[in-house]
Amino acid sequence: MVVTADVNLPTEEELTVQEVEIGTPSLRAASFHLGKYCEYQNNEFMLCKDELKDPRKCLQEGKGVTSCTLEFFRKVKKACYDEFTQYATCIDKSSCKQELSRCRKTQAVFDKCMLDNFNLERPDYGYFCRPKVHNTSRPKPEPPKPAIYPDATPELPEDYPKPPPKYGSRFHVFY
Repeated sequence: MVVTADVNLPTEEELTVQEVEIGTPSLRAASFHLGKYCEYQNNEFMLCKDELKDPRKCLQEGKGVTSCTLEFFRKVKKACYDEFTQYATCIDKSSCKQELSRCRKTQAVFDKCMLDNFNLERPDYGYFCRPKVHNTSRPKPEPPKPAIYPDATPELPEDYPKPPPKYGSRFHVFY
């Protein structure tokens, strides 16, 4: 990738965070509860990334998502470690595609543990697809200004003669 000298890249210290060192089966097992637990931080990060169109300006929001994820897994490890491990192991060993549908019994045990210890109910199917209003403390970005081209062709004046089309209207559809 080529960048010019006026592009400011973040420093190594700004980019360094503690990583979430968890495998795919564990992430799949915790995905619904994790998404619900860290919903505010995830929405804040995605809103920032979408509005500002520059991931360098959203580093703090990204760090917030990572720290929330680490906090979530630490809490799960303290309270629901056995249930979570059984569910993640079932996902890993039950099929080569790591399908959740084959592990509904261990999922129910893990969901009950999460509900009892964290009062965190597993969101229903489609919860994350529903539109939601996100309240943020970040200021709203300025709307993009329309592009102005100094060498653009000037428009025709309104009183300019417009002869009828030579072969009829273009708006007729022929089938």
